Amino acid sequence: MIHLLIARHGNTFDPGDTVLRVGRGTDIPLSNSGKEQAKKLGEYIFQNHPNIQTVYTSTLKRTVQTAEIILAKMHLQLMIHPLHTFDEIDYGPDEGKPETEVVARIGQAALDNWEKNNIVPPGWNVDPEKITAEWQVFADRMEKKIPDQIILVVTSNGIARFAPEHNVKLKTGAVSYLTVENGQWHCVYSNRRPEINVT
Repeated sequence: MIHLLIARHGNTFDPGDTVLRVGRGTDIPLSNSGKEQAKKLGEYIFQNHPNIQTVYTSTLKRTVQTAEIILAKMHLQLMIHPLHTFDEIDYGPDEGKPETEVVARIGQAALDNWEKNNIVPPGWNVDPEKITAEWQVFADRMEKKIPDQIILVVTSNGIARFAPEHNVKLKTGAVSYLTVENGQWHCVYSNRRPEINVT
């Protein structure tokens, strides 16, 4: 069995910024609020899963930064392993566009279907079955290579939502906890996001 913590990176935009749809083709860092989310996530993981032993991220700096901040809050010095497998999905013609333009192109119903039902809007380059299969390959490899370990994966929403037995939109700065044993997935909890105290 392996214990898998799937976390989504922190915010890449702050209040007042124009929010863009950023996928694998847009490599931007965490915003100030995203860094705070990562700190809170590190505190939460330290309190609830202090013995993580292995860390994977995407190759995008927002996920690597999030992992670095988490590890710093946990006082851990672990190597971070970036994998293209965990890079965000490709939003096609909507990559880097403001949400208003995305809605204008695909319609609100299509966006709602993506957010709530994981139905891919037209034009996006996403293969849900392939992403799910890649999660399975990763888990099988980890179960053979490092059984009984707690593994942290920091990725993006478009990848996290297609993990087996997960199937939810993961909020920025949130984490889900799944176990995998003999290829069988079990979701212990999903989408826990420690809130940032506003003073």
